[in-house]
Amino acid sequence: MLTSLALIFLVGLALASVCQRLRLPRIIGMLVTGVLLGPYALNLLDSSILSVSADLRQMALVIILIKAGLSLNLDDLRRVGRPALLMAFLPALFEIAAFVLFAPLTLGVSPVEAAVMGAVLGAVSPAVVVPRMVQLMDEGYGTDKGIPQLILAGASLDDVFVIVLFSSFVSMAQGGGLQITDFASVPVSIALGVLLGAAAGFLLAWFFEANHARRRLIRNSAKVMIVLGVSFLLLTMEDWLEGVVPVSGLLAVMSMALLLAMRSVPSVTDRLREKYGKLWLAAEVILFVLVGAAVDIRYTLQAGGGALLMIAVGLVFRCAGVYLCMLGTALNRQERLYCIVAYLPKATVQAAIGSVPLALGLPCGNMVLSVAVLSILITAPLGAVLMDATYRRWLHCEKP
Repeated sequence: MLTSLALIFLVGLALASVCQRLRLPRIIGMLVTGVLLGPYALNLLDSSILSVSADLRQMALVIILIKAGLSLNLDDLRRVGRPALLMAFLPALFEIAAFVLFAPLTLGVSPVEAAVMGAVLGAVSPAVVVPRMVQLMDEGYGTDKGIPQLILAGASLDDVFVIVLFSSFVSMAQGGGLQITDFASVPVSIALGVLLGAAAGFLLAWFFEANHARRRLIRNSAKVMIVLGVSFLLLTMEDWLEGVVPVSGLLAVMSMALLLAMRSVPSVTDRLREKYGKLWLAAEVILFVLVGAAVDIRYTLQAGGGALLMIAVGLVFRCAGVYLCMLGTALNRQERLYCIVAYLPKATVQAAIGSVPLALGLPCGNMVLSVAVLSILITAPLGAVLMDATYRRWLHCEKP
C-alpha cells in the first residue's frame, strides 16, 4: 500500500504540474494518473488500496465539504434559496428525460433502461464542483450575487435526488414497481441531514468555547481532528440509519461546518478554514487519482458514436434545465452561462454507481457502464477547463 500511495502522490502531483504548465486544470493530470496506474491500464496500484478506494474518496470529499461549510454565509444561502432548490432536481430531470426520449432510438435500450442510464449520468460531480466554488468564495468571485453558494448548495442536494431516482429505476428494470414513497425520502433526507449537522455544529462550538472559558485551550490541530472525527460519524450515520430513516450524510457534514462557523469566533473559523485548506492539498490528489482508477477505459471502446451523441444531447437538455432555474434571478447572461458550465462535470457519482446495473445482471449493464465511463472522461475535464477559464471574465470580483 505504501508504494501505491507514493505513486499516487508523486505521479499525481507531477502530471498535475504538467497540466498546470500547459494552462490546463490540475484535475486532468490527476485523473489521467488514476487511469494509467489503475487496474485497467498499468495495474500498479495495490489491491488493498483499491478495496478501500471508495472510503478514501469519501474522506477526501468530507474535507472539502467541511471547508465549504466554514466558508458559507447563511444570509447568502437564504438569498439564493429558490434557484438552489430548483438546481437540486431540475437539471437532472431534464437530462434523464433526454435519455428516456432518445436513448431507445440511439442505443437500442428500453425506456426503463434508458431511465436507469439517465439517472447514472444525471448527477453533477461534487468532487469537481465543490473545490472550485470554495475557491471562488475565497477569491471573492461571484459572491456579490451568491453564485458559488448557489452552485454549491444545488450540487450538494442534486446527488441525494439522483440516487433515489436511480434506486427506483433499477427496481423497475428488475421487474419491480415505482414506489412513490421513495420520493418522499428526498425531503426527509435533506431535512434530517441539515438538522443533524446543525446539532453537531452547535455542540462542537459550545465544547470549544467552554474549554476556552475554563482556560483549557485546545490546539487548532486538535480541533481539526475532532471536527473530522465528528464528520466521519455523521457520514456513517447515513449507513446506520438505512432502512429506518433516510439521512444525507454529506449535507450533515456541510451544515455542521456552517453552524460551527456561525457560533465560533471569526479568528477560530479562519484558522480552521486555513488548516482544512492545507489538508485538501493531499486529499485532492487522493480523490481524483482514485476516481481515475475507478474508470474502466475498456468500456469506452464499446460505447461508440451513439453514446457520444446521447451524452451531448443529455448535456444540451441539462443546460436548458439550469437556464430555467436561473429565470427570475438578478444574474446577467455571463453569470448564467457560468452556472451552466459549472453543472457539466460528472465523476464521483458515475464512478460509484455506473457499474451497479452490470453487477445486478441487467441487460443494459454494459451499455450503462460504457456511457458512464465516457461521460467522466469527457465532462470532468471539459467542465473543469471551462470553469477555470471563464470565472475571472464572467464573474464580478468583490475583493480588490
